Amino acid sequence: MFPTSLRHLVLAACLGPALSPLTLSVAEAAKLRLAHASSNDSLINKAAQEFQRKVSEKTGGELEIVIFPDGQLGDEDPIVEGVGVGSIDIGLGGSVDAIEPRLNVVSLPFLFTGNASVHAFLDGPVGQEIMGLGQDRGYVMLGALDSGFRQFASEKTAIAKPADLEGLKIRTPPNPVILATMRQLGALAEAIPFGQVYTSLQANVVSAVEPEIRDYYDSKWYEVAGKLSIANYIWTANWWFMNKDKLDALPAEQQAALKEAASETVSWYRGQLDATYTRILGELKAKGIEVSNVDAAPFRTAVTPVYDEFGAEWGADLVARVRAAAASAQ
Repeated sequence: MFPTSLRHLVLAACLGPALSPLTLSVAEAAKLRLAHASSNDSLINKAAQEFQRKVSEKTGGELEIVIFPDGQLGDEDPIVEGVGVGSIDIGLGGSVDAIEPRLNVVSLPFLFTGNASVHAFLDGPVGQEIMGLGQDRGYVMLGALDSGFRQFASEKTAIAKPADLEGLKIRTPPNPVILATMRQLGALAEAIPFGQVYTSLQANVVSAVEPEIRDYYDSKWYEVAGKLSIANYIWTANWWFMNKDKLDALPAEQQAALKEAASETVSWYRGQLDATYTRILGELKAKGIEVSNVDAAPFRTAVTPVYDEFGAEWGADLVARVRAAAASAQ
């Protein structure tokens, strides 16, 4: 007796088009590879899973998202490169220089006051203009998931004023805006890889970090830098990008379903943030971590030259329009 799938193929060959639906019923869904470097239990991965579910529902199972978390396909820079060449279809991450350096304009210091202002900006005309960058290099932005506001955390003395950063060895990611901001504040920035931060703090290679709170908690940096200063000094994105050729090759209805699923996932993700931060701050305080709020005004004044620096690099008009739109979104 032939296996069922083989019998279907034989019958289809013998009887012609009348049985062609049988072959469609056993056809595999088209698969799209989505990669990110966040942990398997992170909110980012939960968003990827939400997107996976929505895409399957909206396409009737014709499109399948296959998720690779935890840097399985590389850290953020290799993911960007993989999406660019098409070995990865969709990526999530904060490293965007290879896509378009001007995307970093949303991370200028003290540009936003809170999540609501960030989201109002991103959904507005200037934010949508920024989201359109990168297509000339083969990328399409599906959205931006909050990597979140960055704070200060130190080992010995809480950072409360700009002078506290003078000469301080502090770990940063290799984001050009963050590095320039730290230089302007007099800190000695070290672009140490994410996975080496804990041991670098232990070994006194650096004595401070400027983390997003979820990373600070999940990676247990509070054990070696237990004085957390809430500054909201820079907001960064987990950019959500796709290979443009892969997207354009999909049927129009699948492209629409993919974009709709991404938009709905962004809304879902935003809805999780406040409760997540409230829970984490409560747990940090319960562990005895010293948490204080920073007066942003003197920091904001001190970093004004950073706007001039990147205005010269990316265009003064772009920086001015982003700044004005962000101010109106507050």
